[in-house]
Amino acid sequence: MPDIEGRLPGRGLWLLPRRDIVSRAVAKRLFARAARRPVAVPAELADRVEELLARRCIDALGLCRRAGLAVAGFDRVGEALRHGRAALLLAALDGAAAGTQRLAALGRDLPTASVLTAAELGAAFGRERIVHAAVAGGKLCDRLRVDLARLGGMRARPEMDLAPAMPAQQDGGSEAHG
Repeated sequence: MPDIEGRLPGRGLWLLPRRDIVSRAVAKRLFARAARRPVAVPAELADRVEELLARRCIDALGLCRRAGLAVAGFDRVGEALRHGRAALLLAALDGAAAGTQRLAALGRDLPTASVLTAAELGAAFGRERIVHAAVAGGKLCDRLRVDLARLGGMRARPEMDLAPAMPAQQDGGSEAHG
């Protein structure tokens, strides 16, 4: 069972949140070897981990929105960037690159992530689709950055530049209990 939050009791087996590593561990039965006992692992574990991480990111972004720390839409994101009220810029995976580049130019050294789809971003804001979002700094933003980095490892082609904002003490791993 994937323990995305790292709170389940027991020893657990830790993996880097990367699709290739999780898939290889399932294929080579490394969970059973590490646990030194038989472990039933579903073949679609990597898909399940990705799904759980995406849900966690959407929930965290929704929490940021309800706390007044997140805005969505090109104009509102641009305004937040111009006034220095953004610590993280999000762009939909399936959004237009031109708008994202213009906003990234406004944000200069701001961490950016293009890991969620427009529908997933929209779900956090109670809309059908959103292409651009910005999040103000703070603990919620830090949590979201870590979760986005983990999700980026599980998605095939993530485009992220979260390096300036990643806390040094975080290992970025996710735990799987068998």
